[in-house]
Amino acid sequence: MGNKIDSNVTGLRFAEESSIKTLPASPVFYPLEPNGYNDFGGQLTLLARNPINPSRQRKKGVITDLDASGGFGQDLTQNNLTRMLQGFLFADIREKATNIPMNGTAQTFSGVTQSDKTYTLGGGTVGSLFTAGDLAFASGFAQTANNGLKTVASSSATTVVVDESLADETPAATAKLAKVGVVLDSATADVVVSGSWPKLSRASGTVDWTSFGLIPGEWVFIGGDAAGTKFTNAANNGFARVRSVTSSAIEFDKTSATMVAETGTGLTIQLFFGNVIKNEKDPDKIKRRSYHLERTLGADDNGTMSEYLKGAVPNEFSLQVKQADKVTADLSYVALDNEQRTGTQGLISGTRPDIVDAPAFNTSSDFSRIKMHQITDGNTNPSPLFAFLTELTLTIQNNITPNKAIAVLGAFDVSAGTFTVTGNVTAYFADVAAVQAVRDNADVTMDFALVKNNAGLVFDVPLIGLGDGRLKVEQDNPITLPLQTDAAEGAQGHTLLINEFPYLPDAADV
Repeated sequence: MGNKIDSNVTGLRFAEESSIKTLPASPVFYPLEPNGYNDFGGQLTLLARNPINPSRQRKKGVITDLDASGGFGQDLTQNNLTRMLQGFLFADIREKATNIPMNGTAQTFSGVTQSDKTYTLGGGTVGSLFTAGDLAFASGFAQTANNGLKTVASSSATTVVVDESLADETPAATAKLAKVGVVLDSATADVVVSGSWPKLSRASGTVDWTSFGLIPGEWVFIGGDAAGTKFTNAANNGFARVRSVTSSAIEFDKTSATMVAETGTGLTIQLFFGNVIKNEKDPDKIKRRSYHLERTLGADDNGTMSEYLKGAVPNEFSLQVKQADKVTADLSYVALDNEQRTGTQGLISGTRPDIVDAPAFNTSSDFSRIKMHQITDGNTNPSPLFAFLTELTLTIQNNITPNKAIAVLGAFDVSAGTFTVTGNVTAYFADVAAVQAVRDNADVTMDFALVKNNAGLVFDVPLIGLGDGRLKVEQDNPITLPLQTDAAEGAQGHTLLINEFPYLPDAADV
């Protein structure tokens, strides 16, 4: 046995439980990237016996309770927190078509053939979810030509044929194809601004635009990089939030600029979309998740030592955005129990995939959009309440309380309280509009988009009340405005929505 164990040899993973404290038959322990820990493990309550006696001495105490919890911080990348965010929002991710769904059964590819530009699945029916004109993003293939953005030409239950050239390959099980958008046929799409809200309107053809799988509150990106794949007027391209969808039109209530009327004659507009996680209003869609959190502790003489938090329910998630820094997140859990295992006992049996390496988002160059403004009916692009900010915090709280009982050391279950989304913003003061918005208790909304390496995330808080608003004036420094944000259920039925875009064009990173 050694004299010590260094922290650098530790590791952290999580596995979703089938029921609280119980793992499925074949658990998957997904890797995490902690920068540090906060109160990870179990804290035991010891009560001493102190009977009245002439010696005035206590008797040995007894263990009466266990509080198990854990927290850690890590950098935010494109894909390292998506799976876990489902737990904090008590919801399943709403994914577009893919052969490797986050919550479903994977359907692996058996081959890729160059001659007919075809991806072939080993079975299943997921191929039929891709239709001609879809934009699909391929990743995890060994041949470079088989990765990247593809345009679907045709499909069947087990095949997807694309327009681009491919290379012969027998892919690994992790090879993935995901629907990330659609190419609208030439002269199909017009921008119409004659109604209360601007919309992308079907000018010809019979494609049902509800088949794209878009929902109110979801974000899209309008326009590709090449000429002819985007609108001529720049104001009609960029990020936009869906207000409603019909078979022939998509209406927007947030846009990157003030849209103007334009016909799509001669244009094959590309429309990009992604996957959505939001706190659900429908009780049938609300899903509480619990986890085993596994922290390895280095090796003893017989193998890898470890400790586990069992029945760990996500409690608080805090996104930290500071100037000239990385975007980081703090995550905390309330658990029912904890366990330590020796090297002889070994790790709990399960699959442990490698982490998918990705760069961290930074706060200097990876924000494509960040905006807070008053909600104005019929106006998709109101003036922002600030031009620049110095820091932003967005916090999700599930207000989890452990349920204790006689004959139970620890807790037998947990109860979830009110779902809250709060935060703090410090902005550079430019005018009194933001201060007045606080005083008026105005309806405010905030969203921001992070884009890096042709992929991105959008965080949208549809309805916010503002607090604080007391100007900070210091000698030799610009005036700043600290604001508290308190979110509520918006018109779309949620408090927070997160869009994950597996692919975005270069134009999104501006």
